[in-house]
Amino acid sequence: MKKLFPIVAFIAVALISMTMAGFAYFATQEAARIKFDATADDALNRIESRIDLHLSLLRSTQALFDARNGDISQSEFKAFFNALDVDTNFAGLRGIGFLRMVKTGDEAAVERDILHDHGTSHPVYPETTQPWRTPIVLFEPLDPSNQASIGYDMFTEPVRRAAIEKAMADDRQHASGLVQLGQGTGAVQTFTGFLVFVRLNVETAPDVINAYRSSTSGLLYAAFRAQDLFQIALSRAPLLPVNTEIYDGTADPDHLLFRSQTPPASTIGDTLLVSRKITVAGRPWTVLFRPTSAFSAPSSRAIPVMLGLFGLLLAGAIALVARYQERAYEAASLLHATTEKSLLEKDLMLQEMKHRIKNSITRVLAIARQTASRATDVNEFSASFSARLQAMAASQDMLTRSRWQKADLGDLLRIELGQVFGKELPEGMLSGPEVLLDETTTQALGLTFHELATNALKYGEAGNIVGALKVDWALTGGGRERTLTLNWLEAGQKKTKAPATTGFGTKLIDLNVTRELHGTIKRDFQADGLKVEIKIPLAV
Repeated sequence: MKKLFPIVAFIAVALISMTMAGFAYFATQEAARIKFDATADDALNRIESRIDLHLSLLRSTQALFDARNGDISQSEFKAFFNALDVDTNFAGLRGIGFLRMVKTGDEAAVERDILHDHGTSHPVYPETTQPWRTPIVLFEPLDPSNQASIGYDMFTEPVRRAAIEKAMADDRQHASGLVQLGQGTGAVQTFTGFLVFVRLNVETAPDVINAYRSSTSGLLYAAFRAQDLFQIALSRAPLLPVNTEIYDGTADPDHLLFRSQTPPASTIGDTLLVSRKITVAGRPWTVLFRPTSAFSAPSSRAIPVMLGLFGLLLAGAIALVARYQERAYEAASLLHATTEKSLLEKDLMLQEMKHRIKNSITRVLAIARQTASRATDVNEFSASFSARLQAMAASQDMLTRSRWQKADLGDLLRIELGQVFGKELPEGMLSGPEVLLDETTTQALGLTFHELATNALKYGEAGNIVGALKVDWALTGGGRERTLTLNWLEAGQKKTKAPATTGFGTKLIDLNVTRELHGTIKRDFQADGLKVEIKIPLAV
């Protein structure tokens, strides 16, 4: 549990920090949404205010016609329109016109009125199969570019006709769908926009009828250039950081009335999208608002990120402190355990040293007794005893260098034979795989090799024993059944034979191999030399 504590602490603090950062992020998003909603509502109010202003002009014109019972000449209508200063006060309004409503077949009366008012002939067009005709008889501003619109029958065009039919049914204003202003009248330039119609109720009592003008009822309409109208509405200071799209009806690309020139911000444009539904002269519109790059959130988005990073750093710091404390505790525990282990190992080492010293002294005493019993004088005893002690010392030295772990068989042979022959061993004298020996085997084989080398030097051919000696070994079996087979070959010119008496060296060899190592030794005295085969089991 102590090892898991740093991880648990990191995860817990990190989760709390991430939760707080998440709440901060959502709070930032919500604050930005609320602020942009207010900005979008401000933009919508500007659009609706501008439209209401223009529609109020249409209502004023309707009041004028109602007061004169529809009897307005072209000159009077122009004077009224010029007094309004439309270019300054009503930007986006293309103009206001009057449609005379007659039954199909009665176009001649309308054409006479147009000729009387405008001084030029304007036939009603185009041809139609509809029961009613609504040609334009008055329009302002009437410049040369739109003179051809006089006499144009709006009832022939489906979008305009739908709005006119609604206006004929009541006294309210009715907007058309999206239309191309000037289309169908031969105008040089057309504009995307919409029309608003309102019905005129004209009294038809005989006292208001004159010889020049029919008293047939009609419709007033206002034509709006959408781009200019909405651009003026949204360009009022202060400028709002919104991209606006206005659609007639649903948000369909084919119904687009207006789109702001300033593009929406690429990162948050769709995230803060605001959609509003409005009704203009009985016509439903959809208005979409997106923030532009000029929109700034009330709080920086970097705050949640910084809060999250700070939480992660805090979690990491807590985890590191907990980890360091855990390591300090582990180090203290390890130091305590190491101290106890060192004391135990020291005690075991002392016991091992006592045991090994005792065994070594016993072996030295035994070698001394046996050497003394075979020596003829003190010099012979001293030489033999010193050589055997040197062989034991060499084995002990190899074990000491390996920290009493393992000694290599080839290295042991080179050391023991080098001490006896006193020179570098020739190439090829020793051959065999790497074999690692334990302490007991190393000490026993060290004395064995020393005695075999001493006998070879003593009884072999003088001066030629090094060149005639070959030692090879091999391992057989596996696991706990491994066996070391070592062949000692002394080749020469003379015939060898078994000695008449067994010396101490031979007995020492036999005791080491058979009793100490639980192996076997065979000597084969041949006509051209001596062959010794030693087999011993090896511990794993």
